Amino acid sequence: MSKIVAFTSLTLDGVMQAPGRPDEDRRGGFEHGGWAIPYADSVLGTISGQSMTSTGALLFGRRTYEDFYAVWPKRTDENPFTGVLNNTQKYVASTTLKEPLPWMNSTLLKGEMAQAVARLKADLKKDLVVLGSGALLQSLMQHGLVDEYILLIHPLVLGSGRRLFSDGGSFAGLRLVDSKATTTGVLIATYRPEIGNSEGKPK
Repeated sequence: MSKIVAFTSLTLDGVMQAPGRPDEDRRGGFEHGGWAIPYADSVLGTISGQSMTSTGALLFGRRTYEDFYAVWPKRTDENPFTGVLNNTQKYVASTTLKEPLPWMNSTLLKGEMAQAVARLKADLKKDLVVLGSGALLQSLMQHGLVDEYILLIHPLVLGSGRRLFSDGGSFAGLRLVDSKATTTGVLIATYRPEIGNSEGKPK
């Protein structure tokens, strides 16, 4: 059985919207797209590379899948992650997309999302990593399906934007299992849910 790992860039106030490009996601009038770019360094690149090598497959929501497909396959000469993303098996949770999906090695999940992801988790031997896909992640968290969070916490407060842990979400106790700091002040923190602490109350 594999783990489901959320690999997510966040600001200090929990915003995960549009870290990579100014035009990545302007929903809600968001004007801070590309906020993570100035913080990239070799430490962050190494951690990202290590995560990709341990990945059995990627899991996307529709919006992130379409955004990645529009950008990454075109970056053939400038980024080593393009080949990895192209060649890694990708699963997409969507009720609006139809097969065949346009990006190579992509499969549309069938049936109810939580059940389909639980089956994937049982079948795969290596980690199933969720990149971006905030709405999907929130649904997975509600169903108790996220086994690990690798949070790239940037020293930045935006004051607005879509957050990973939104108001109204379920209570969850997390345990810190690893942490590293980059040269630009990004804290890479790995958390796992506390076993037996899902009743909505602190221990």
